[in-house]
Amino acid sequence: MSRRKSRTLTEVELEFMQIVWERREVTTEDMLEGLRRRGRHITDGSVRKILAILLAKGYLARRPEDRGKGFRYRPLVLRDKANNSLLADIVDRAFGGSACLMVAALLDSRKVSKTDLARIKRLIAEREKQS
Repeated sequence: MSRRKSRTLTEVELEFMQIVWERREVTTEDMLEGLRRRGRHITDGSVRKILAILLAKGYLARRPEDRGKGFRYRPLVLRDKANNSLLADIVDRAFGGSACLMVAALLDSRKVSKTDLARIKRLIAEREKQS
């Protein structure tokens, strides 16, 4: 059975996008260097393949380099929008569309600090006021 094609980002694609969002525009060489700094060593061909996938998914745009060799890549999707899309995908696939089940699982599976709990409560109170 073939793998489902996803419009959301895979783990590797997200890592690439984080570098693009940080730098605002990258070349293949910039991406290789950014990945090396994160402890990931992959080939130039693999970087080009992932960049091509991100182009096809609509996360990146590219333009020719000024020197005429290669391309410069920039994000077309804001980090917040991509994060929201990933979160919605997780809620749908893992929790049957239930945000409540997702939050319950998160609270059950991790040690949540008192500071984080207080912030979560404030966020819920603010959302309730908006409704």
